[in-house]
Amino acid sequence: MARRRQAVTIKHVAADAGVSLQTVSRVINKEPNVRPEMMARVQASIARLGYVPSIAAQRMAGSRSYLILALNDRERTIADWRKREGTDWVDQMLLGGMLTCAEHGYRMLVELVDTHSDHLERELLAAIAAVQPDGVILTPPHSQNPAIAALLDAQGISFARIGSLASGAGFALTMGDEDAAALATGHLLGLGHRRIGFIAGPAEYELSAWRVDGWRRAMAAAGCDAADLLAEGDFSHASGEAAADALLSLGSPPTAIIASNDQMALATLEVARARGLDVPRDLSLISFDDTPAVRFSHPPLTAVAQPIAEVAARAVELIIADVAGRQVADGPVVVPAGLAVRRSTGIPSTRSA
Repeated sequence: MARRRQAVTIKHVAADAGVSLQTVSRVINKEPNVRPEMMARVQASIARLGYVPSIAAQRMAGSRSYLILALNDRERTIADWRKREGTDWVDQMLLGGMLTCAEHGYRMLVELVDTHSDHLERELLAAIAAVQPDGVILTPPHSQNPAIAALLDAQGISFARIGSLASGAGFALTMGDEDAAALATGHLLGLGHRRIGFIAGPAEYELSAWRVDGWRRAMAAAGCDAADLLAEGDFSHASGEAAADALLSLGSPPTAIIASNDQMALATLEVARARGLDVPRDLSLISFDDTPAVRFSHPPLTAVAQPIAEVAARAVELIIADVAGRQVADGPVVVPAGLAVRRSTGIPSTRSA
């Protein structure tokens, strides 16, 4: 039987470089109070021995855990996983968060918590006790839950709130949802549409209202009446079907619809087809999220491309800077979304205009 190779530890590096364990730890953690020649000696030993720093070694330099915990909504995430739908948001968050953590010697873990649970505080305290994170990233709807924010603040944990501008502790980050909705609406207005419907997300998400505001702002600026063109959804496929059916049943139906997420947009596409409408000849359609599902639908959907990876990366950077005691700018951080124009939008047909 082959013998297992002995793992190289921080002790091996210290012995090879002829320095203390604490000095090696300071070099690993990129702390400023290390002489250049000492840093070069330790780095040479690390390269020679093939040492990979561990979290345990990093912790030796101080009280930091070098772990960042991301909280996602349990019920919605598990439901999407089981249906094999909607995982791209989580994937992109992990992409931006994990890679940025790795650049700074951190690790990111994900915990699923039910924001509506009667045992929310107990669940969250248990997760914090188990992981002892340096910081926490809150995603919607956790990011706007005052109980979670108050608990983290009381624990002295640095945290970032993605998709929330509510007052209080924590770094607020958004993807410019109001401007993104206005951008999508402006694209349709530029094509000649004047009856542009909007399917909103659930009211428990702050960003749902921002998107409605952006659509209304663009419609008002163009002198278009939008009073009867708003339908409510909850981000589910079924709610998208009901909302699209309601809009397309109007006496003067919209020639274009913007849906607040991909599931509701795909549902709208199905409803349009069932009614014998061609997209985009009879109905133009824009989605939010830009997951693979809408990029490979028929036709591929024009979509607001949310910079989820970028905003997660920025959240990590803010937390790490805060934990390190570096100056961090006040005020909300906006990482603006863009619009990916595809084949689901076009000029309104003469029969529907």
